[in-house]
This record gives sequence, structure tokens and C-alpha cells, in this order.
Amino acid sequence: MKKNLSWFSTLFIILIFSCNISIKHKQQKVEADKSITKQTSFNNLFIDSNKINSFVASHPEYQKFQQQYSDFYKQRNFESAWFDSSGITEQAYNFMNLLSNAVNTYNDSSLYNNELSKEVNAFKKDTADTIITTTPDITQTELMLTGQFFIYASKIYKGSDINVEELGWFIPRKKLDLSTMLDSLIAHKSNLKNSEFPVSDSYKKLLDFLPVYNKLNSEGWDTIAYPAKALHKKSSSEIIPLIKQRLYALGDLAEQDSTNVFDTALVNAAKSFQARMGQKPDAVIGKSFLKQLNISPSERLQQILINLERLRWLPERNDSASIIVNIPEYKMYVYNEGKLQFDMDVVVGASATGTVIFTGNLKYIVFSPYWNIPPSIIKKEILPGIQRNKNYLADHHMEIYGKNSGGLPAIRQLPGPDNALGRVKFLFPNNFDIYFHDTNNHGAFNSSKRNLSHGCIRLSQPKELAQYLLRDDTIHYNSVKIDSLMNLQKEKWVTLKNPVPVMISYYTAFVDSTGKLNFRNDIYGHDSAMAVKLFAINNIAKK
Repeated sequence: MKKNLSWFSTLFIILIFSCNISIKHKQQKVEADKSITKQTSFNNLFIDSNKINSFVASHPEYQKFQQQYSDFYKQRNFESAWFDSSGITEQAYNFMNLLSNAVNTYNDSSLYNNELSKEVNAFKKDTADTIITTTPDITQTELMLTGQFFIYASKIYKGSDINVEELGWFIPRKKLDLSTMLDSLIAHKSNLKNSEFPVSDSYKKLLDFLPVYNKLNSEGWDTIAYPAKALHKKSSSEIIPLIKQRLYALGDLAEQDSTNVFDTALVNAAKSFQARMGQKPDAVIGKSFLKQLNISPSERLQQILINLERLRWLPERNDSASIIVNIPEYKMYVYNEGKLQFDMDVVVGASATGTVIFTGNLKYIVFSPYWNIPPSIIKKEILPGIQRNKNYLADHHMEIYGKNSGGLPAIRQLPGPDNALGRVKFLFPNNFDIYFHDTNNHGAFNSSKRNLSHGCIRLSQPKELAQYLLRDDTIHYNSVKIDSLMNLQKEKWVTLKNPVPVMISYYTAFVDSTGKLNFRNDIYGHDSAMAVKLFAINNIAKK
């Protein structure tokens, strides 16, 4: 069992404000708190509800937050949030600083509001003993600050207005109660720090690398030419100093070195870089190595931003146990009580038959399974095989057991060593017909590129997963018994007493348990599809 927690161990740990903000979506109607009056409140500034409605109606950028405006000010009985009798509050200035930092951090100009900035700055001239009364200018600035907070919090902690299903993402998106977030922020005078908002540790760790790559991007990034033949330890080449310089800048090489010799330090640095890129860490510097090393910081910045967006979408999860697969990483992680129990290599769907991104609950283990072959495979592969060879079914240990809709024969492969599903499969019922299973071809796990299946996920350690899921009943399901069940002549179904949540995810940039930034190839083109939508919506600068 590994002692270090993977980066996935913090995916579902959502941090909240220090004042214990609830981020659950409100279902009940919000009523005005009549206990808040000019006599009971420290603040004697109140806002006419009609002015709120007319303001929102005249500002299209805030209209989607109509309900949040109503809920927020009703909770306060329409007491001003950003102003009091002494003038504009410190929280308003803190929030404007946060907005400015966010624009720079995310390269996202859509978060900037020039008109609001001018109005807030104008109030800096107010003195502490100036008596403030509600005026249209104050009301407008007040309501603009509130609306800009809704825009900021919605985008940074929930995500942009993107139809995620169009991007192949079927995990329910996080829900945030923006009005309650703002109310608690104002009431408790919480500091506007990133660590106090509802984002996972994985998000914050990845966010820390944005300034790193902004700096790298400002320094230039020339392409390093491919060598005539791959470089190994003790090789000499004029490009080795450039490689060393690049690996030092990326943090893989510990000390700067301008020599042209492939020494031990470069071996270690090359292995570190390869591991972070998901390549075989053999310290061979060839085309595949340099292809990754030549990817510019601007491209990596966009990759980080895309994956930060995905992390914003994640709903809060309180499951004590979970199974998480990261498709581009070809990895499964198994957790109990928030702690990593083990991980394993997996094979995922090929580009043409990609594994879907979704959540489910693992309920059944099927030992010695039949493989009920999908109609698409019967039509494209099995029937042509039968036409070529009349003994095709017998040769592949298959049988016809009925008919599918559309007149196709229903064909299944019998349990046994030749079964494509191997000796066991794990079902988490879903609309995509995706499940985990063993395989009769374990040689595929020797490759660093493992997008080979028809969509289901092949496991390198299926018995270990079965033992783990049945660990509370070792009398009936010890190691010997499981071996026996995996070698039956017919299926044996076992229903789990406590279904285990499963998340099939897609992250091409993440920070691992050692604090290293990892990148993976966009094997399904999801990053490219998101870039078109995300950067157009957010006006993010493409550096």
C-alpha cells in the first residue's frame, strides 16, 4: 500500500469560509428579516427594493443573478452591505483588490469592471466623519459591487457558463449559494483569501503553477531540434546544454549546468520529466521526449486553465469510500475514509470509442462473467468474422443465445481464460454501458499509452479490487474463495451491501502527491473542444 496520497485524495475536500458558510443550494423561499431595522442595526443605510429591481433590469450582465440579489438583500432586510454611515467599507476595497488579482492570475479580462473600479475609487475621498445618506450614486455602486461578486464567485468557484455535456462531461456540476456566501462574508468580515473559498486542495495546488508558467512564458521558449538519434547516458551533443537549461527551468534538474555531456544528473532529471509527462521513465531523450519538452509555456498555461475549470465543476462529496479513474492518466485510485488504499494502471477507451466522463455507484461484482457482446461489435466485427470463418464462434468460445433488436443475433463469449472481460467484472449501472473488468490481455499494461478498449475500463489488478470490496466478509470471500469464483464455468453475481461511489474523470494537468506538476496528452480532444468555448467566453489572453 502506498503511503503518499495521490492528487485525487483532495478532489472532493471542499474548503469553506472560516465563518462556516453553507454552500448547499437553497430550496425554500427567502423571507425578509424584519428584525433588522435602522434602530437595531449598526448601519443606517437601507436600499429600496424597487431600486434593486430597476438596477438589475438595466444591467444585462447581472440579470441572471436576479434571484441572488433578491435573496441576499431580503436576508438583510435591504440593509446596505458595502456602505455604512462612515462611507464605503474596507470589504469593498478588499474585494476590488481580489478582482484585480484574479484578472492577472487567470488572464481573464471578463472579471474586470472599469466603471465599478472608477466608482469605488471615487469614494476613497470620503472621510470617516462624513455623514452618508442613500443617494443614487451610492445605491448604484452598492448594487454593482454585489453583482460583481456574484460574477466573480460564480465563475471562479463554480465555473463558466458552459454546457458541459456538449464537452462530454456528465458529472453533475457543483451548486453554490452565492447570496449566502456574500452575506456571511459581509457579516463576519471574512478575509477574501483564496483558501477560504469552496475549492478543493487539488484546485489550489494547480493554481499555484499559473504564475510559474506566466514567468516561463515571459522568458521565451525556443524549439529544441530533434537529435539524429536518441541520446543516452554518456552521450554528447550540442543540444544537451539547451535540454539541461530547459529541465532546470521546469524544476526537474536540481542545478544549472551548461556542459554538453549526458551525466547522471541529467539522467535523473530526464526520468523526473518523463514521469511527470506520463512517459516511461527510461532517461532516453528522443523525439517523444523533446516533443513534450518543446511544448510552450503558453500552451501549458491554457492546459492548466482548462483543468482548473474542470476542478471548479466538481460537486462536494462526503463519501468515506470512493473509486476514481483519471482517463488521460490511465489510473484508478481507491479510497476509504478519505485515504488512498491503492491505485492501479487501467486501459481506457480508444479515441473512436472513448470512455465517458460520469459518476455512478458500484453495486455488483460478477465473477466468471459472460461477455454479452454489444450489437455494434457484433455488426462490425463478429458477423464479418463469421463470414470469413464458419467456425469463428467456436474458435472464440462464443455462442448465440437469442436475438437483439433489429434482427441481429445476440452473441456472448463464455466464461474462461479467453473471455475478453477476463475473470471478473464490476458493475456500476449507467446509461453508457461502461464498467470495470479484468482482461485476457495483460500485456497492454506494459505500454505508456493505454487507450485501447471499446469504452469499458480494463483493470491491471482486478482480484485486488474484488478482495478490497469484499473485505468485510472474509469467511465467504477470502483470497482462495475469490480465486475459485474467478474460475467457474458460469457467472456468479455478488451484490455489495454498501455501493461504492465511482467517478470517471478527465484531467490532463494536475499536481501529484509529491507536489510535482503533471501533464498528460489530450487523448480524446476534450481540451481542444473546451478551449474554443472557455477562452472565447472568458476573454482569456492567449499568451
